[in-house]
This record gives sequence, C-alpha cells and structure tokens, in this order.
Amino acid sequence: SSSLDDGACIETEYDGLTCPIEPDVSFGDALRDRAYWLCGLLAMQSLSGFILARNEVLLQNHPVIIYFLTMLVGAGGNAGNQASVRVIRGLALGTLNESTQRQFLNRELKMAACLCGLLSTAGFIRAWVFRIPLPETVAITASLALIVFSSIGLGAVLPLLLQKLKVDPAHSSTSIQVIMDILGVVITVFVSTLMLDSPVGQYIVSKLS
Repeated sequence: SSSLDDGACIETEYDGLTCPIEPDVSFGDALRDRAYWLCGLLAMQSLSGFILARNEVLLQNHPVIIYFLTMLVGAGGNAGNQASVRVIRGLALGTLNESTQRQFLNRELKMAACLCGLLSTAGFIRAWVFRIPLPETVAITASLALIVFSSIGLGAVLPLLLQKLKVDPAHSSTSIQVIMDILGVVITVFVSTLMLDSPVGQYIVSKLS
C-alpha cells in the first residue's frame, strides 16, 4: 500500500511545471542551464572543421582517412560516454565516493587497455576487409587505439572533475561526445601525418610490409 500512496503523492504534486526527479529546479532554470551548455558545445564542435581544413593536403593525399573518420570519432564518443555514464550512476547511487574512487579509476584504466586492444583489432579487420592499403590501415588502427584509450580515461575523469567544480556531472555525457569529436580528429590527423608522411612512419610501415 505504501507504493500506491507514494504514487498518488507523486501524481498529485506533479503539476507539469516541476519535475518529480528534480522538484527544486524549475522548467525555466533547467532549460537555461541545458541550453547554455549545449550552445557552448555546439560552438566548440566547430573546431574539428578548422582542424580538417588546415590538413586538407593530408586528406587529399590519403582520402581513405575521410571514409574512416566517422568510425574513429564515433568509437571515441561511444567509449567515453559509456565510461561517463558509469561514473554518473555511481555518483548518483553513492557507490562512487572518496574511498572507492581510486579503485574505480584503476578498474577503468584496465578496461581502457582491454577495449583499446579489442576495438583496434576490429578496426584493423574492417580496414583489411575493405582492402585498404597497409600504410593507411596501420594509421587507422593506431589512431583508433589512441582514441579509445583516451576517451575512456576522459570519460571516467570528467564527471569527477565537473563535480569538484560544482557543475552538474550529468553534463559530462554530452561534453565527452564533443571533446572526442575534436580530440579524435586531432589524433587521427597527427597519427596519419606521422605514419604516412614522415620518414619515420614510412620506415615503420615498410618494415611491417
């Protein structure tokens, strides 16, 4: 009967202007908070376009990178968001606190290493199936490994950082997507330039051949 009473209480108190999950936050305040954050992220996301524009020669010489760019940044965003959601859930439930934080971060570091290996292997197989030349395949695989590892690390740390800054940790789930869009492009461009257009990278690829 207590569950029915609770349900009745929620039904009578909820008037459409307040949220039963956040009764102390008005609709206007919630809208303003989320809109500011999303508009900021929208402006921030344009940085990836500037980075690609400044590396137009690389993309012209190796256009196959463009075809895999969505996969690379998408993998980073998904892996980072997955880690971020786990932290947010732990903070909400109270299972992630000062005493368990170190243990949790160590576990996420191991998880990052394992998923990095698994996803980079899957990325290599995908490139091999589509008969991508070996130099580009190596660059794509190395980029994917770095992107996944860094995204999980950032996804685990970002909510904790926002909480220390007195910002709602829930914003990290959207922020990590934009951060990894930008960082994923930076990593891909850097690794591709190093592996495909530098003497050191070409020497490594020739040895792998």
